[in-house]
Amino acid sequence: MHYISATDAKQTFSLLLEKAQREPVTITKQARDVAVVLSLAEYERLTRLNLEEFQEFRKEIARKAKARGLTPDILETLLRDD
Repeated sequence: MHYISATDAKQTFSLLLEKAQREPVTITKQARDVAVVLSLAEYERLTRLNLEEFQEFRKEIARKAKARGLTPDILETLLRDD
């Protein structure tokens, strides 16, 4: 990963965008990491992975709930706001 100061990022924004196409770029400000710039392709890949992981998590929870006897009717009763 490449690191660049916030000042340098502002002054060389075009270069920052080019670097981000090859690898994520961390922007630092006052010796702290404050942001990461990454390519759209990498962002989409991470978003897709996150969604896939969430869907698998959701399926596993549903399997466990069903195995323990949770039905749609019971769930509806539990979630009812009376």
